[in-house]
Amino acid sequence: MPILSLQNISKSYGAVKALSDVSFEVPKGAIYGVLGPNGSGKTTLLGIVTDVLKADSGSFTLFDQQSAARERRQIGTLLETPNFYHYLSAYKNLQIAASIKQRGEKDIDRVLQLCGLSERKHAAFKTYSLGMKQRLAIASVLLGDPDVLILDEPTNGLDPAGIAEVRSLIKQVAATGKTVILASHLLDEVEKVCTHVAILQRGTLLLSGAVNEVISRNDYLELAAGDNNALHDAMLQYPGCTGARIEGALVVALFDNAPDAAAVNNYCAQRGIWLQHLQLRRKSLEKAFLEITNVPVS
Repeated sequence: MPILSLQNISKSYGAVKALSDVSFEVPKGAIYGVLGPNGSGKTTLLGIVTDVLKADSGSFTLFDQQSAARERRQIGTLLETPNFYHYLSAYKNLQIAASIKQRGEKDIDRVLQLCGLSERKHAAFKTYSLGMKQRLAIASVLLGDPDVLILDEPTNGLDPAGIAEVRSLIKQVAATGKTVILASHLLDEVEKVCTHVAILQRGTLLLSGAVNEVISRNDYLELAAGDNNALHDAMLQYPGCTGARIEGALVVALFDNAPDAAAVNNYCAQRGIWLQHLQLRRKSLEKAFLEITNVPVS
């Protein structure tokens, strides 16, 4: 049973189509990234799922049920940074958050421990680093022990150390069995944190599924020999080679699975082609993403 199932969600703001017939499912226990540039519809989508916004058409289910108050109570959301009181401690701020939510006050010590803030729980919020502030925001989301966390750009504006802290925390939370849905425009974040991804562009869903399947970055080989034309033709006959092209002084060979460089070297030698260069490469994440979104790549 998927935790969240979207069916043909559409939303417009006047003449602007924010979402167009978006459908995908979020498996239980996944870290599901909604990936796309600014203006792609990510925040609108999360707003609809959390009932902050209403879709023009389509529907969605949470825990295999139509969204209702009981289902929403099982979700912790962070759609923007909470307005914590700068002169109050982390503990006092969470007490206020728990009071507003009418749940979770007994959870405060637990979520502070989980978010690595126990030793600084009585320190004023204004003394926290950016990463600590964002971890406190996630601690607030965790009050009441929700089954699902929905986070909009959780590492936005953080320095590299803060990004690493939040990434580690998200993985730690997911390891407890919770499902995490996060929106991001950062390719690197999605690859390092998420198990699944939905890619949006101008409100349209391009692809969705497991990260390693959707953002395919198959290994390829760079080769060179005395006769690159003969090498090119030979590689096209190699089992598992899906294509080959000559680029300057090199032959680039593509594969449907990771190639065995030693086997390729032996294959060429058996055909009287002695390799002068053999290098295993991997397609960059950026290039893979640009190919998905049909943006020309050099």
